[in-house]
Amino acid sequence: MHQFEVQTLFDIPLGAERVLPFTNSALWMIVSAVVLWVFMLGGMRRQTVPGRWQMAVEVFTNFIDRLLAANIGTEGRKYLPYVFSLFMFILFANIVGLLPLGLVGLHPFTVTSHFTVTGVLAILSFSIVLVVGFWKHGLRFFSLFAPKGTPVPVLLLVAPIEFVSFMVRPFSLALRLFVAMTAGHILLKVLAGFIISSANAGPGWGLLVGIPSGALMVGVSALELLVAGVQAYVFALLTSLYINDAVHLHDHH
Repeated sequence: MHQFEVQTLFDIPLGAERVLPFTNSALWMIVSAVVLWVFMLGGMRRQTVPGRWQMAVEVFTNFIDRLLAANIGTEGRKYLPYVFSLFMFILFANIVGLLPLGLVGLHPFTVTSHFTVTGVLAILSFSIVLVVGFWKHGLRFFSLFAPKGTPVPVLLLVAPIEFVSFMVRPFSLALRLFVAMTAGHILLKVLAGFIISSANAGPGWGLLVGIPSGALMVGVSALELLVAGVQAYVFALLTSLYINDAVHLHDHH
């Protein structure tokens, strides 16, 4: 579990004997953000004939644009900057955490394997949903918990259930990403442990346990790359569905 430890790299003095610890988690978030920044800057050259780099950025932008158009409709465009940034940051943070930088002595830290990070992203999404809902509909936003045409006795049962399921959304959003990333990294670590232990136990064990574990590691790493993309997509998709609820209330239900 050592790979998930948040460690203070150095303290930033704030004056009056107060310090702000700068952790490995903060460092890798900055790394993810910088890599993403470079990726976007490289793709924003706006050439008429786009190069590969620009095409890659355009593919991602169009992908999220279509996702929002499908789930929210024409109003989805105004949420593109937020949902796109969310998707790209999660994707890059997931992938950066998977890079085999240990080979050069750097140990990447997967920030999305911490509930605090995924929790803050989920709270951000949830806050936007609440702000949009109340901004557009005022107190009518509460009708989200009361489906149209529901008889009053049933409503007394349905409304609290709807309310609880609504309040659970940020937790489920944050938990899904955090669990997926943590589980994958633990599995890779366990397999790596098998390889090292079997190699130390002798050549026979090394061949018997090490080779299948190594092959499994390659497979799991490929799977983890897929999971990194899928989890970023799911986060963006659910955020857009929740925003859709706030924008349209029950019009589309």
